[in-house]
Amino acid sequence: MRLIALETATEQCSAALYIDGEIHGVRERAARRHGELILGQVEQLLRKADIPRGSLDGIAVGRGPGAFTGVRLGLGVAQGMAFALDRPVVPVSTLQALAQQALREGRRPAAVLAALDARMGEIYWSLCPVRGERVIAAPEQVGAPDALDVAWPFGEGYALGSAFAAFPELAGALALSMQAVDADALPDAREVALLAVDAWERGEAVAPEDAQPVYVRDDVAQPAAPR
Repeated sequence: MRLIALETATEQCSAALYIDGEIHGVRERAARRHGELILGQVEQLLRKADIPRGSLDGIAVGRGPGAFTGVRLGLGVAQGMAFALDRPVVPVSTLQALAQQALREGRRPAAVLAALDARMGEIYWSLCPVRGERVIAAPEQVGAPDALDVAWPFGEGYALGSAFAAFPELAGALALSMQAVDADALPDAREVALLAVDAWERGEAVAPEDAQPVYVRDDVAQPAAPR
């Protein structure tokens, strides 16, 4: 199987190429430059692997939640490539992809809390259980960080994402040691590709026009109501 994966929902812009079990990726933290970078990243990966676009089986993309412009950009590029190649799209939760990073380097927590800074004083978050080599998709929520009340029903936990950099007090409120928190982690297309292969095998690839963003927050124009 050959998939190109895109992730543009945060300040990090990344692409990854999955070829029969191997993943090659490129990423850059460059806020507001995703539109300039993403297609170049795709071409760089294809050129290095010496494969044509037409040999791809599908396009995977982080479908949010995240920055609204970034989410729309990623979906738009994925849809454009998929239409041009007559290939399906595999949408993957950005939070699930972020959570999957916790399993790098042999870590096997029982659950992973993925949390991103949602601006306007709120965070996006999802508490994902771990099953074997994968995190499992879980409900995605948005709200004020002081309203986040996570019990760790699965045992030992790990947390990561920009929410912990934006709100340093969050780790203490959740009774997490700093060894169990990676505040620098951002979603990466490598994990999008990995999870997309699983989704493909479950029959979750869709026609390009059916790939939809997930914003979680309904009102993107107004600040959060005071609490």
